[in-house]
Amino acid sequence: MNHSVELVLSIVKKAIIILAILTIISFVFLDEPMTWAYGYIFGGLIGILNFLLLARTMERAVEMPSHKAQGYATVNYFIRFAITGVVLIVALKADYINALAAVIGIVLIKLIILVTNLFNDKEYYKRIFRRKGEN
Repeated sequence: MNHSVELVLSIVKKAIIILAILTIISFVFLDEPMTWAYGYIFGGLIGILNFLLLARTMERAVEMPSHKAQGYATVNYFIRFAITGVVLIVALKADYINALAAVIGIVLIKLIILVTNLFNDKEYYKRIFRRKGEN
C-alpha cells in the first residue's frame, strides 16, 4: 500500500475512534447527549470528507503542470471551504445538532495531525541523535 494512503487511513481511523469516544462521553456526562452526538458525527464526517478531498486534490495536483495545479488546488480549496461553511450554518440552524460539537468534529482532523506530528518529531530527533552517538 502507498505510504500516503496508509497515512490518510491512519488519520481517518484515529478520527473515528476519537469521535466514538467523544460520543460515548457525551452520553455519560451530558444532559442532552443526542444533540452532542449528532454534532460530533456530523462535524466529524464532514471533517473526514474534507481531509479525503484534500488528499485527493494534492495527489492529482502533483501530477499536473504548475500553472494548472495552482488553479486546481485553489478551486478545490474553495469547494472545501464552502462545504465547511454550509455545515456550520446547518449546525447553527438545526436544533438537534450541537454547533460546538460540530466545530469540534470539523477541527478534529487538524488536531490529530498536529498531535501526531508533535510525537513523530520527538521520535525523529531521538533517532537522529542516536545515530550521531553510534558513529
